[in-house]
Amino acid sequence: MRLQDTLSGSLVELPPPPEPIGIYVCGPTVYQRAHIGNARPFVVFTWLARWLRARGHDVRLVHNITDVNDKIYEAAPGHSAERARDATRWYLEDTAGFGLEMPDAQPLATETMPEIIALIRELLDSGHAYVADGDVYFRVASFESYGALSGQRPDQVEEQEPNAAKEDPRDFALWKATKEGEDTSWEAPWGVGRPGWHIECSAMAAKELGPEFWIHGGGLDLVFPHHENERAQSLSVGHPFARIWMHNGMLRFTGEKMSKSLGNVETIRDVLDEWGAQTALVFFLTAHWRKPIDFSEETMAAARSQAETLRNALRGETRATGEWSAFEAALEDDFNTPAALAILHEWARSGALGELRRGLDVFGLGTLGERREAPVDVVALADARVRARASRDFAEADRLRDEIAGAGWEVRDVGEGYELVPRT
Repeated sequence: MRLQDTLSGSLVELPPPPEPIGIYVCGPTVYQRAHIGNARPFVVFTWLARWLRARGHDVRLVHNITDVNDKIYEAAPGHSAERARDATRWYLEDTAGFGLEMPDAQPLATETMPEIIALIRELLDSGHAYVADGDVYFRVASFESYGALSGQRPDQVEEQEPNAAKEDPRDFALWKATKEGEDTSWEAPWGVGRPGWHIECSAMAAKELGPEFWIHGGGLDLVFPHHENERAQSLSVGHPFARIWMHNGMLRFTGEKMSKSLGNVETIRDVLDEWGAQTALVFFLTAHWRKPIDFSEETMAAARSQAETLRNALRGETRATGEWSAFEAALEDDFNTPAALAILHEWARSGALGELRRGLDVFGLGTLGERREAPVDVVALADARVRARASRDFAEADRLRDEIAGAGWEVRDVGEGYELVPRT
């Protein structure tokens, strides 16, 4: 299997099974409900882990949660720890809603403080870091290949965190002394404070996967400064770190990057409630992991239509045998999910249902064709709608249709009766 590596700019071949594959994925900073863009790395790398396991690899998937960060202090002054706990719970509940297995480990920065402090100590002892007014900074000039991941020359790098006490404007914080209004802090040899963002992931990755592992993943917006700084910190203490850097494209809201600051945000919970997990998973299949993906009513409706087509095919009869090697080749070539989705539709058209079910299962969609009985309260609503239509009270009939949809079901008129279908 070959995967595109951001550092080299080329495809890198993974070893054959059963070589163990460690995957570290940067998760969210938990200060409010996560938006649907945060779900893309969660879904993509869970799929990749499923595929590698199916090939025979021993996979360990680690997906961290950043629960110490400036954004959390800003979002909940004086209550950051409580906000982080609440938002962590929301994220775990919301991502579980996709129906995929959860990562093998989801470490928290707050639970990795001894390892973070020890890593900073190593950087100080080796001369790659220094203390300035209670803060600790990484010496960018001490790491010769700084900028290689993001394609910048070291002399082109702009200042990340302004502070007149720094030796070099490019240097970034490993530890920040406690400021007024910050309600969480830890003791360290150089003073009371809390870690910078970047050192948290270097420490969590090493704790969970060791000093070297195969894949480091995350959104494209993390290449600089986050992943550039992770790489510098880890390599500076002799950790080989990641062999492949994978960066998924951003989710755009009708053409723009989805962002909380722009206000064009749909949360994971909103999307799952409105469209259902299966439609959301098909939506993520439609774009290559390295490319941007546009989120809109139109793209989600198209994904729902595709899910329905696949579901209807699964309820038919097997008429043909599909070529599994074509599906395998699509995923082995840089995990090309749009190409794999096209093959799934080809199998649906031809009636190669054995291969279709097997292929859907790779993406957590193996139950797509299963029939479910509607709950009694939903059936009662559908019966009431039949009576409303019979009395020509179409406004009431429409209201009942909307209420049924809100309960996660679609009512379809069939002859004199109806059919209830779960919304995907």
